[in-house]
Amino acid sequence: MAITRLGKTMRLQGDVRGSSPLVVLGTVSGSVEVTADVRVEVGGTVRADIAAKSVEVAGEVVGNIRAEDRVEVFAAGRVTGDIRAPRVLIANGAVFKGNVAL
Repeated sequence: MAITRLGKTMRLQGDVRGSSPLVVLGTVSGSVEVTADVRVEVGGTVRADIAAKSVEVAGEVVGNIRAEDRVEVFAAGRVTGDIRAPRVLIANGAVFKGNVAL
């Protein structure tokens, strides 16, 4: 399956919908709804609600996250918003402001 990558210098404003995995190195504002995995890399920013199979955050997310499988916030990651997923992992050093619902 092809992976969709939003490069470091890219800024996308609007709704993102699809079935391919998404890797964000730039900035997304709007909403993200993907039936595959979403990864926000270091330096990447998502200012949107995210709905996906799984979500990994090493960059910054400002918005609510809903995942079918799991959400993982790495040590460099920052999440401001609520997380809803069956499995949630938040690493030491990560910044998280919100609520978790399983």
